Amino acid sequence: MAGNKENKRVEFLAHYKKIYSILRDEWNTKQTGLLKQILLDYIKSCEKDTQEDVKNEIWADIRTTLVAIDEIGLKQSSVCAIMLIHPVSKGLYTVEKTKTDFGEDTSVILNGLIKISEFSDKKSAVESENYIKLLLSIAEDIRVVFIMIAQHLRMMREAKLTTSSQRLDLSVESTYLYAPLAHRLGFYTIKSELEDLSLKYTDRETYDFIAGKLNETKRSRDKYISEFIEPVKERLDKTGFKYDIKGRTKSINSIYNKLKKQKIEFENIYDLFAIRVILDAPVEQEKAQCWQVYSIITDMYQPNPKRLKDWLSIPKSNGYESLHITVMGPDSKWVEVQIRSRRMDEIAERGLAAHWKYKGLKGESGLDSWLKTLRESLDDKETNITQKLSDFKLDLYDEEIFVFTPKGDLFKLPKGATVLDFAFSIHTKLGATCMSGKVNGKNVPIKHILKSGDQVEINTSSHQTPKQDWLNCVVTSKAKTKIRQLLKEEAGKQVDIAKETLSRRMKNRKIELDDSHLMQLIKKLRYKTVTDFYVDIANGKNDINWVIDRYLEIESRSHESREPHSTISAEEFTLKTTELENTGTDELIIDQNLTGIDYKLAKCCNPIYGDEIFGFVSSQGIKIHRFSCPNAHDLFSRFGYRVLKARWSGKTSSSNYTIILRVIGNDQINIVANLMSIISKEEGVQMRSISIDSNDGLFQGNITVMLANTSMLEQLIKKLKAVKGVKSITRLN
Repeated sequence: MAGNKENKRVEFLAHYKKIYSILRDEWNTKQTGLLKQILLDYIKSCEKDTQEDVKNEIWADIRTTLVAIDEIGLKQSSVCAIMLIHPVSKGLYTVEKTKTDFGEDTSVILNGLIKISEFSDKKSAVESENYIKLLLSIAEDIRVVFIMIAQHLRMMREAKLTTSSQRLDLSVESTYLYAPLAHRLGFYTIKSELEDLSLKYTDRETYDFIAGKLNETKRSRDKYISEFIEPVKERLDKTGFKYDIKGRTKSINSIYNKLKKQKIEFENIYDLFAIRVILDAPVEQEKAQCWQVYSIITDMYQPNPKRLKDWLSIPKSNGYESLHITVMGPDSKWVEVQIRSRRMDEIAERGLAAHWKYKGLKGESGLDSWLKTLRESLDDKETNITQKLSDFKLDLYDEEIFVFTPKGDLFKLPKGATVLDFAFSIHTKLGATCMSGKVNGKNVPIKHILKSGDQVEINTSSHQTPKQDWLNCVVTSKAKTKIRQLLKEEAGKQVDIAKETLSRRMKNRKIELDDSHLMQLIKKLRYKTVTDFYVDIANGKNDINWVIDRYLEIESRSHESREPHSTISAEEFTLKTTELENTGTDELIIDQNLTGIDYKLAKCCNPIYGDEIFGFVSSQGIKIHRFSCPNAHDLFSRFGYRVLKARWSGKTSSSNYTIILRVIGNDQINIVANLMSIISKEEGVQMRSISIDSNDGLFQGNITVMLANTSMLEQLIKKLKAVKGVKSITRLN
């Protein structure tokens, strides 16, 4: 025990010295000493029984700081802000003092981190209300986003020491928010690691399968890479270029996605790795040398022109620059080759932070407009939270296209963008009055989808106004936000006119308007909002006299005498009945210890008692899925805010669950009879059906059984695997 403490102390001191040296690059002894004293005062101010917890907090902050320094490239201001977050949160130091003692940058970053800490401890970051606040906070200073990513990466690396429930929370946040953010900011290495760790924590079986396969094929893969690289190096050496060339294996998660999307076996994936050529070239010669390397490689190996990706001429919005080609290598295998300079490689690995190293912190970034649009969208109090989340997700994982104005100005838009998206990207007024477009000289409608290289001209009319169906014609969050704002402005004008007209007509008929009766009418007519009700009056969909007649009917009924009895709506009755039926019999506890909630077991993965599970709020109610469900990754990445914690209650199950087992083996005499015999003798297991096919001495088939929990399932599989001739037994989703 003493040895562990000593090791921890040595590690702590080594990390602290590294941070200290970073601070001393720009700070004087007084500032570094002050920061150290603040941390010491913070520890001393705590009770003795909590001092160890506080030390662990600071230790965690130091580990986050090292990630921020080593893997993102943050400097003094960000480091100081991370270290001060706990002392400031506990009131031992103030943001105002930070500005004086450590500079304005530190205080701005610290302020953003405090905003996040005020609510992130209460609920999961992806729960909608807090998620919106989180996004509003990060839009203030991009370095706050960097620190959030660094902290989350550190927590994911350490998640193996936490509970299953905590790992699920972190994995959902990674897949839904932090991996897309890292991708959008150019942190490809971090993005890949977060996705790999999420897969590891939520579907360990698949993760281990791919990792095992990669390990099995490493020797042959290394040999192939060497065969590909050797002749290329000979040719490159003759040019006199300074370079590195290496093979790089794709991430486990990206391989998993290929297996799932293409529905192929691991052995059939051709692009398990990529060859990367990194040139030590002066900035002014980077592109020329990259294209020269391209020429050398395509002279040696046949290129696939459809898979050429030129991010040298037009870099991605996050600053990514590289030239990607796919060529036919030895043994007629397709191989991806990435060609870039050392500067480009650093930007690719470390994202926008590395871009600043070359452009300067105040230099323009392609993310400036994204952050501005994000903030405008999130500040819109009228738009519902689900829609805001949807808009935000639109802009995270977008593939880009490049289109031009008639004058030759370049605009970057997400793949799938339309003429209307392009109009709004130039100016709101242009979008609002857009009638059609002219693409490459041909007239097209506003919903025409653009392609890279298109030259686009917008046709406008002063009589044109935004329509509701425009929201289905655009994919960018900027266009969607602006269209909603314009529609609301127009609806607001119509509502005012309709209100005034209804009030005047009622006065003419000597009717006194009662707000409660009017609300009853609006609900009876099944309007979701009062605004929708008045808009239909304004556009003539509802005749005012007909509306007044319906109003009078409700007013008349409200004055009728009633028998004194209690009533209950069908909805309330159903809810109470459901609670009564489920109370005390639930095998599941959902979210924060909630029972008595209706749920269904998802058919896509058939969870049983004992599986690691999560809840998902769907249009059909709450569905329970396994962590390893084939749809889990999509649910996490697209609808993370709908994911709920779920766990089995008690130690045993009172229900039986249906399981399908896939059996593969040698076609031997009595093997099926032996399998059935084991199942029939297994206590608590019932066989429902068996289907076996035999071909060329092998058999494969499905056995459907009913049992109570995963322990019984594991025991059954173990016994079935022991049957002579059985090659594999796997559980089907």
